[in-house]
Amino acid sequence: MRIPPWLRVRLPCDPAYGATGALVRDLELHTVCRSAKCPNMFECYSRGTATFLILGETCTRNCAFCNIGSGTVRSPDPGEPARVGRATAALGLRHAVVTSVTRDDLPDGGAGHFAATIRAIRQCCEPCPTIEVLIPDFQGSASALQTVMAAAPHIINHNVETPPAQYARIRPQADYGQSLELLRRVREAGHVSKSGLMVGLGETDDEVHGVLEDLAAAGCDIVTIGQYMRPSRRHPPVERYVHPDVFAEYARRGQELGIPFVFSAPLVRSSYNAEQAYAALAGRRRLPAPA
Repeated sequence: MRIPPWLRVRLPCDPAYGATGALVRDLELHTVCRSAKCPNMFECYSRGTATFLILGETCTRNCAFCNIGSGTVRSPDPGEPARVGRATAALGLRHAVVTSVTRDDLPDGGAGHFAATIRAIRQCCEPCPTIEVLIPDFQGSASALQTVMAAAPHIINHNVETPPAQYARIRPQADYGQSLELLRRVREAGHVSKSGLMVGLGETDDEVHGVLEDLAAAGCDIVTIGQYMRPSRRHPPVERYVHPDVFAEYARRGQELGIPFVFSAPLVRSSYNAEQAYAALAGRRRLPAPA
């Protein structure tokens, strides 16, 4: 299938694009923007923002949709949280987003490293930005999740990625019910919860509506929905390109179900325009606004 016009992006022409990339390289950091081949990288780097990828560039899982490689992993870098804090300060971020590879090899799944990174951002930045973390499922560990919640990020995001009928093929090492339980725990503890999914991997619209129903029942505050884009020929092909009008219908359906904010469009990704999504939610509730 030919890529439709609404999914075509312009190459960067802003000097800030190169400056952002240079800063990330100089501090020996990774971004999910580059590692996952996000189509919005050019836009975000040109705006002087990026989503930091901690705990290395190698994942212990092998989800079919993802461009991040799996294999032998290294021990967490104890200096990485401080470097993320320095990068956040240097970029002047008002909303910092941190994610990671999945580290099933670590006793806490990397939760302590997330907490250290949250603390480092607060120590390095004045005023402190709002902080969003996109976490793995920690294999259902309540104590690992509690470690992250105790560090008090402003948003805790965990993506369900695709409807449950697709998990065996697309996300075989994960569990849909376990992901929903994590989101329920986040919301019940009083934190802002967020989740996201991709479309175009063989799911039906009814299945997408079913995920929205499940996320609403879990108390999810923010949901993102975007088009799956095949990172390489090694990855599953795109089964369909969803029209922007259908994305708009997904958003309407989510809002009808009571989800406060649904960001649904072809190029939407979990951390794309994350500051604006949080600001929209903060405007409806008495939440801390970006500094």
